[in-house]
Amino acid sequence: MPRRLVITKPGSPSVLDVIEMPMPQAGKGEVCIEVHFAGINFADTLMRLGLYQPRPPFPFTPGYEVSGIIHSLGEGVTEFEVGQRVVAASQTGGQASHIIAQISRVIPLPDEMSLEKAAAMPVTYMTAHHMLHHLGNLKPTDTVLIHGGAGGVGTAALQLCQWAGVSKVWATASGHKADIIKQYSGIPIDRHKEDFVEIVKRETGGRGVDHILDPIGGENLKRSLKVLAMGGKLYSFGMSAAAPTSKRSLLKAYFAWRKTQSLTIEDDVTQSRSIWCPHGDME
Repeated sequence: MPRRLVITKPGSPSVLDVIEMPMPQAGKGEVCIEVHFAGINFADTLMRLGLYQPRPPFPFTPGYEVSGIIHSLGEGVTEFEVGQRVVAASQTGGQASHIIAQISRVIPLPDEMSLEKAAAMPVTYMTAHHMLHHLGNLKPTDTVLIHGGAGGVGTAALQLCQWAGVSKVWATASGHKADIIKQYSGIPIDRHKEDFVEIVKRETGGRGVDHILDPIGGENLKRSLKVLAMGGKLYSFGMSAAAPTSKRSLLKAYFAWRKTQSLTIEDDVTQSRSIWCPHGDME
């Protein structure tokens, strides 16, 4: 019997439940995927705590990304076949035994990529690719600062910089994670013992960097502006340091702005298809 994970209400892991469900039926332009692996992201944890927006009303099934095999095809689907290995991006619902996905959100997997690794890629690599390539037009001569460089998006961004031939990439992380950053040719900065502003200013001759990726927000985002080169780009893709405040909410302002934009998951899937081509090991 198909099953799915459900967040029943905001709270600790005790609010999670596994329930049975009917076998989902793929509609026109959709496929049903038998899920072998589902990614768990920081956003899923925030959703469980009731701190993430946007999210569906409780109860709901979390899960942004899955890998598995095609279980059945909906009407008009000719791009895929039953039994084919795929990865898919979803807004929610991925943490289940089966999921329905629009074919525009599904990507066939190359033979050399395992289902286990593939399930951990859509959120991290597509986010990093969207920032650095779609928004940033990354060039080999650019310089980059990545906050949280040993995290999921951070290591994905390091690899994308490496593949693009970028040689000057600084990344902040806890000191014991320095080897992870060095593995992808990054220059580690110990976020607990070193001042990234001082180091980047010194190493760039005061110029700053062309791209800054920040998943932290708050004071870290503010200080990052001190090392952003003229004409550079700062990408804020998370707010792990955010706290309730009486001041104007940047998050609310962002979602008000987002309503005027046309970026969708389908756009990200289409624009980042190159990450699924062989580039060597993806860890």
